[in-house]
Amino acid sequence: MADSAPSEKKLVRIDVSSDTVCPWCFVGKKNLDKAIAASKDKYNFEIKWHPFQLNPDAPKEGIDKREYYRRKFGSRSEQMEARMIEVFRTVGLEYSLSGLTGNTMDSHRLVYFSQQQDLDKQHELVEELGLGYFTQGKYIGDHEFLLESAAKVGIEGAEEFLKNPNNGLKEVEDELKTYSGNITGVPYYVINGNHKLSGAQPPEVFLRAFQVATS
Repeated sequence: MADSAPSEKKLVRIDVSSDTVCPWCFVGKKNLDKAIAASKDKYNFEIKWHPFQLNPDAPKEGIDKREYYRRKFGSRSEQMEARMIEVFRTVGLEYSLSGLTGNTMDSHRLVYFSQQQDLDKQHELVEELGLGYFTQGKYIGDHEFLLESAAKVGIEGAEEFLKNPNNGLKEVEDELKTYSGNITGVPYYVINGNHKLSGAQPPEVFLRAFQVATS
């Protein structure tokens, strides 16, 4: 093929396990995006998001974030909030503990649904959900917020899909068992099927991982 590019881009497949209420997962996503932007001349990327639930028993109706963290972490909760504010500023965002937290199953059903349409839309949806939940006090279990986020990234049929609580439920539950069952913490990344990373790594760690996974 005479007109092919002198050095063809290599494919980097990234499977991410995360929970939509995990702040480190969102920081990790922002760092991953930086690494992708810095190396898109070398690689093509295919990113898939997989569900993980930090608290599967969290209430569907939601609970005040500060109250929830106080109950869970006691006196350490204020220190943790200060730390997250600091960390979010490193990725150019203002972390907010306003609003509610709660069960993430509906958000994972929507993320699964978006993947059926387009992987890029799924990635963009994860961004919208994170911005709303972590910086704007939106509730991750609020269907209005979920549908607003889906509309922003061009996902079609989201309202119809979410309306039935069984849509996508089996698929998400299967993934929680099979894909995320052996993972003890998130975010968790598998690059090209074999190179594994955990935690909100800085962009340079992702860049090295892309190199190792494609060599």
